[in-house]
Amino acid sequence: MSNTSTSESSFARDLGLFDATMIGVGAMIGAGIFVLTGIAAGEAGPASILAFALNGVVTLLTAFAYAELASAIPRAGGGYSFVRMAFPGGAGFVAGWMLWFAYTVACSLYAIGFAGYFWEFFHKYTPTVSATLQGLAGEHTSVLFITALIGLFFILLNVRGAEVTGKTENALTLSKIAVLFIFIFYGIRQIMAEPVRAAESFTPFFPQGFGGVLVAMGLTFIAFEGYDLIATVAEEIKQPEKNIPRATFISLGVTVTIYLLILWVSLGAINPGETTAWEFLGKFKETAIVRAAEDFMPAFGVAVIVFGGLLSTMSALNATVMAASRVAFSMGRDRYLPTQIAVIHPQRRTPQFAIITTGVILIGMAVTLPIEAVGSAASVMFLLTFAMVNLSVIALRRKYPEIPRKYRVPLYPYIPILGFGLNLLLALYQFSFQPLAWYVTAVWIALGLIIYFAHFEKKASELEPQVLLPSKKPVGPEPQPSVLVALHNPATVHQLLDFAYPTAHDRGLRLVAIAVVEVSRQMPIHEGMRFAHHKEPLFAKAREYVRKRGGEISTDLVIAHQPADGILAAVERHRAEALVMGWKGFTNRRDRIFGEVADRIIRLASCDILMLKMGKKTRFENCLLPTAGGPNARLARQVIQSVAEHIDLPVTAAYVVPENPTEEQKALATTQIEATLQTIDPDVKTEHRLIESKSVAGGIAKASREYDLVVIGAAKEPLFRQMLFGEIPEKVARFSPASVLVVKRGVGVMKSGFKRVLG
Repeated sequence: MSNTSTSESSFARDLGLFDATMIGVGAMIGAGIFVLTGIAAGEAGPASILAFALNGVVTLLTAFAYAELASAIPRAGGGYSFVRMAFPGGAGFVAGWMLWFAYTVACSLYAIGFAGYFWEFFHKYTPTVSATLQGLAGEHTSVLFITALIGLFFILLNVRGAEVTGKTENALTLSKIAVLFIFIFYGIRQIMAEPVRAAESFTPFFPQGFGGVLVAMGLTFIAFEGYDLIATVAEEIKQPEKNIPRATFISLGVTVTIYLLILWVSLGAINPGETTAWEFLGKFKETAIVRAAEDFMPAFGVAVIVFGGLLSTMSALNATVMAASRVAFSMGRDRYLPTQIAVIHPQRRTPQFAIITTGVILIGMAVTLPIEAVGSAASVMFLLTFAMVNLSVIALRRKYPEIPRKYRVPLYPYIPILGFGLNLLLALYQFSFQPLAWYVTAVWIALGLIIYFAHFEKKASELEPQVLLPSKKPVGPEPQPSVLVALHNPATVHQLLDFAYPTAHDRGLRLVAIAVVEVSRQMPIHEGMRFAHHKEPLFAKAREYVRKRGGEISTDLVIAHQPADGILAAVERHRAEALVMGWKGFTNRRDRIFGEVADRIIRLASCDILMLKMGKKTRFENCLLPTAGGPNARLARQVIQSVAEHIDLPVTAAYVVPENPTEEQKALATTQIEATLQTIDPDVKTEHRLIESKSVAGGIAKASREYDLVVIGAAKEPLFRQMLFGEIPEKVARFSPASVLVVKRGVGVMKSGFKRVLG
C-alpha cells in the first residue's frame, strides 16, 4: 500500500462477449442488407447468393487478422492503428486516410438508404402527402433533402455527446434481427407453397456470368464491414484475448447466415409476373426488400420492413459517424491531420472538429454521387484497408515478436497473404463496374499523400517511436480485499472518508479511493488520460485526511464511458467488501453522476454499499439510528459503531411506533432499541427514543430535524423494483434535512470482515 502523490490509472472494461458480438452484428446487419440486396441481385442475378457467400469467405480471412491483432493489442484502436504500428510513415497515413473516408462514405450510403425508406413509408401509407411534397420539390431533390437532414441530425447528436447505451444498442440489434426473421419466415412459407415456381426463379443461376458475381461482391462488401468495429473498442472488452476472437467469428457467422436467407427468400418467394425475380429486385435497388415484402407478406409486413430499414439505417449511421470521427481524431492526435481535429470540447468531451469535418464530407458525398458509386467507393476503401491489415499481421509478428498472442491466425502466413490478395483483387475489379468509385478513391489517396509529404510527414515522425503495446499484469498475488470510496465532489471528500476510513480500519482491509473520468462514446477510452489531472485534487485531499489520522490510502483513477461501469470495474478489480459513495437522495430522475449511477451500482455491485446524501451541515455532531431487524439494520449498527468511535459521535437509537402506542408496542420498541445499543461500544455516548408517527418514513424524517446524520438500513424487500433501497429509506433520504447514510448488505461479500466486527 502506497501513500504517494501519484495515482494508478485503469480503464473500465464493461463489454462482455454478448455486448461485443452485438457491436459486430449490429454494424453488419444494418443498412447494407436493406439497401444492397436489390442492387446485388440486379448485377449478379440469383448468383448474388454466391456473391454474398464468397464475400463471407473473403471477409473471414481478414477477420482472422483482426482477431489476432485486436486481442493481442487491445489498446491499439482498430485497423488504422494496426497498420500504423506495422508501417509507420506514409503507409500508416494512407491507411487512416482511407479508413476515415471509407467510414464516411459508408455513412453517406446509410443516409441515402434512410431517405429511400423514409419516402417509401409515405408512398405506402400517405400517398397524397408524398405526391404533393415530391411534386413541389421533385423526387430527386426530396430524397437529397432527407439524406442531408438525417446526416446533419446525427452529426449534431455526436457533437453534443449524446449516446446510445449498451443495453439500448443490444435491444436495437435484436429488433433488427427479429424484423429480418419475420421477413424470412413469410418468405419460406411462400416458397414452400409454390416450390416449382420458386425453383424457376434461380434459373439461370449466372444470367450475367461470373463477372457479375465479382461485381456484386465488390459492390456489397460494405455489408460485411462492421466486425472491425469490435477492434475499435478492444480496450473496453473484458478478457479481450478470448472475447474479441469469439465475438468476431460469432458476429460474422450470424450475419452471413441471415444475409443468405434474406437473398434466398427475396429471389424465391416473389412472383414478379412477366419479368424475372432478379430483374424485379434490381429495378427497385435500395427498396427492393420492401417490394418483395409487398408480394408475399401480409399488410403489416411492409410496415415492419420499412420500420426495420429505418431502424437499421439510423443505427448504422450513428455507429459509423462515431467510427469515422474516431479515426479522424486519432489521425489528428498522431499529427497526420491538423491538430485542431484532435481538440476535445471541454464540457461535452467530444472531438467536435473531427465529427464536423466528417459530417461535411458525409453530406457532400451523399448529395452528389449516385448510390451505386457511393456503395462501390466505400467497398473499395474497405477492401484496400483490409488488405493492409492482413499485411500488418505478418509485419507485426516480425516487428514485435514479444507481444503475447493468445489467439493466432491459423495457417500463418498463408491466410493473411490470401486475404491480402483477394481483398486487392476485388478492389481492382470494381473499376470495370464503377470507374467513378475508383476515380474518387485515387483522387482521395493522391490528395492525402500530397498533403502528408508537403506538411505532416515531419510532424508525424516525431511521434513514430511511441508504440502502444498491451500493459502487462503485475506479477504477484491478487490484491487483498478493500473498502472502496468513490470521490466526485470535493466538498464531500472528508464526509465520505468519515465512513470509509473507520470501516476499513475496523475490518482490517485496504482503503482505496477511486475517481472516475467520464469519456463520451465518441472518444477512444484511453483519451480520458487527458483529463486525469482534474481528479488529482480529490486524491490529494483524501491522502491528507488519512495521513493526519495515521492511516494509508491507495488511489485509482478509473477511465470509463459510464461512471457506473468505472465504479463496478473498480469494485471487482480491488475485491471490495464495501463501497462508500455519494448519492443525491432519490432516483426518479437521472443525474449526471450519482443519480442513474446509483441505480446500476446498487443492483449490480456484490459488496456492501454505503451511500451518503449530504445535508446542510458538513460536520456530524449527533446521529439518529432507526432500528429494525434484518441484515441491513445489522450493517447499519456495524457502520455507526465504527464511525462513532473515530469521530466521537453520540448515537440515538430510535424505533417508530404508532401514535398513542399501546404498552405492548412500547415494550417491543424498547426491547429492539436495547438490543441495538448492546452491540455498540460502551464508550460511545448513546440514547434511546420512541418516535410516534402515522408512517415510519415520515416519523424518521421529522425526527431527523434534530440531528446531523441519519443512518438507516435498506429495506429487505423494496416495495417497488425501481425503489433501490426500499420505500422507507428513500423517503427518508428525500425529505430529511439531515445527512442520510443508507446501507445495504452485499450478496457476495466476503464474511471475514463482518465476523471481525461482530467478534
